[in-house]
Amino acid sequence: MPAIRADRRLQTGQALAELALVAPALLFMAFGVLAVGRIAQAQMAVSAVADEAALTAAMASTANGAVAAGLERGQQVANGYGLDASSLQLTVDVGAFGRGGQVRVSARSIVRLQDLPLLGWAWISVASTHVAPVDTYRSAWSAGGAP
Repeated sequence: MPAIRADRRLQTGQALAELALVAPALLFMAFGVLAVGRIAQAQMAVSAVADEAALTAAMASTANGAVAAGLERGQQVANGYGLDASSLQLTVDVGAFGRGGQVRVSARSIVRLQDLPLLGWAWISVASTHVAPVDTYRSAWSAGGAP
């Protein structure tokens, strides 16, 4: 009987040692999955910000109005997705604004992972660019209805 008890104690100790070796790797993988999910969500949000801002800017009457409308809409969409406003960089390039032209919007945000254990040191920059055409056959009149 004493040999069986000693064997069980050795097996218990071995299982504890294996757990001590495997647990950090499992935790790192679990927090890594959370980080990848947050980065993917941020990438989709930045893409939506660039898309919405470009489409809104392309509908404006003037180049200055396009820049203002694009920046405002981009901030609204970013707030809706919960992006950090302090790390969001939004650029609206109207170029030669007019019929048949293009509006290019670039959005960039930094995803900080400081709230995730084991990954608190990490940050990732996500970016997206969207180009929206200015309608060739749109009216040259302003939104007020006067030429």
